[in-house]
Amino acid sequence: MKDQQSALDHAPLGADTEYVNQYDASLLYPIARDLNWQAQGVERRALPFQGCDIWNAYEVSWLDSRGKPVVRLAEFRIPAASTHIIESKSFKLYLNSFNLTRFANEAEVQTRMVADLSATAGGEVGVLLRSVDNRDAMSQFAGECLDELDIEVSDYSPAPQRLSAAGDVVEETLYSHLLKSNCPVTGQPDWASISIEYRGPSIDRAGLLQYLISYREHGDFHEQCVESIFMDIWRVCQPEKLTVYARYLRRGGLDINPWRSSEAGEPVNLRLSRQ
Repeated sequence: MKDQQSALDHAPLGADTEYVNQYDASLLYPIARDLNWQAQGVERRALPFQGCDIWNAYEVSWLDSRGKPVVRLAEFRIPAASTHIIESKSFKLYLNSFNLTRFANEAEVQTRMVADLSATAGGEVGVLLRSVDNRDAMSQFAGECLDELDIEVSDYSPAPQRLSAAGDVVEETLYSHLLKSNCPVTGQPDWASISIEYRGPSIDRAGLLQYLISYREHGDFHEQCVESIFMDIWRVCQPEKLTVYARYLRRGGLDINPWRSSEAGEPVNLRLSRQ
């Protein structure tokens, strides 16, 4: 826990920082993914999931070779197997550093982003730049929403004891828009929708919703929250297969969307109504 706090203490998040508008890859700040699990005495490499973190950026701009601004939407896919997450404020500062920098063409920008982000994350990062006029239509999670269940709630820090599963094996997708956690540095709220797709003994829906709501005052990064949710459901409910996908609302022009699964595959980059 001491190592993780030290990493957070030196991160730009929550600190006064200077706005930089000239390209600077050194602005990126990595945080080791292992720190959160090491604090719990767990070897992260042994955990039963794979996945990726999808980052969507809505404030991406640079100058062309003649000084004219170019604006794009960007999708970044950071593999969950990479050694580091990228601290979100440093990511925003890095993207801002392109704003007054000239590049020969879009391919040069993409190549630099791939190289810089991959080096920082310790894994191959995918970068896709899109025209602003080519946005995907709004979508929604498949499955059944839990949010109208009539439940009593008293836990606002993670309460895996609310989880249970029993009975016949089912295959279903459940989702909720009631997930909220807090930034571990600034304390600002992080709002999200989350999907739980599984095959196994039927998960008690009221208990699952109580559990998801229990993250409401928990301070952790998006990626770590989703991995903890995956592992709690995996351990307590013992499904045959499980996928957890959270879509967080954007802050500072970036949204972060962790996907963790016991199955091979790639998530669809949905865009929910609050995003």
